[in-house]
Amino acid sequence: MFAAWKNWRDARRVKKMGYTREEWEAAVADWPLMVRFEGQERQALFDLSLRFLARKSIASGGGFAYTDAMCLKVATMACVPILYLGLDWYDGWYTVILYEDAFIPNRPHFSEDGVVHTRGPVLAGEAWHQGPVILSWDAIEEACAPSNQASNVVIHEMSHKLDMRRNGANGRPPLHTGMNPKQWHETFTACWEELLSDYQHHRHMPVDAYALTGPGEFFAVCSEAFFEGPDQLYKDWPALYRLLAQFYRQGER
Repeated sequence: MFAAWKNWRDARRVKKMGYTREEWEAAVADWPLMVRFEGQERQALFDLSLRFLARKSIASGGGFAYTDAMCLKVATMACVPILYLGLDWYDGWYTVILYEDAFIPNRPHFSEDGVVHTRGPVLAGEAWHQGPVILSWDAIEEACAPSNQASNVVIHEMSHKLDMRRNGANGRPPLHTGMNPKQWHETFTACWEELLSDYQHHRHMPVDAYALTGPGEFFAVCSEAFFEGPDQLYKDWPALYRLLAQFYRQGER
């Protein structure tokens, strides 16, 4: 009954927003990943993106004058990971704050040397537990560049939100029935250790070294690679790729 009410509410809000399919197509036309979605799957992503905007508000960070097209692109990137999970996986938070470029959180920050700084480091994205997702538009646009190296700040931060649904951003989101937690832990640990060794010995790394920051960042960076560079991730870490395919319920090989 509650699900039916939410769908009815979403439909009313989507109709009131008035976005057209043509506007959406124009907004996402320069994102290379969109070529994978055709027919019914593309229609489903369009519908889900509008429902995302019906449930979440986009707010300006630092007075940034964002456009409807920007909102449509952010929503679409956010919905790719949950296309086969459902919008309810993003329940519990309500706002996306969009800055024009990188931003500095106004809160104390501990650096690696133990020094307390009054403000945080410069960031391209951030996800708060039970709070907003904060994004840099410049960083979002980097995912649409021909030189993109399997990165996407929206997918990164949204994967944190998925991860946070179970005991915080610890690299182990709620797994579906039939998925083996022990296999998840062992596979991700083995790949993390391999990445650390590659980093220490200056070898090719399957994903960006930022993944070594912690388990939550490792999951988020691997999620970026799963969507933005799936062929390379599968080549380097097929076992990890298959687990992500099981979790996101797409991209199985």
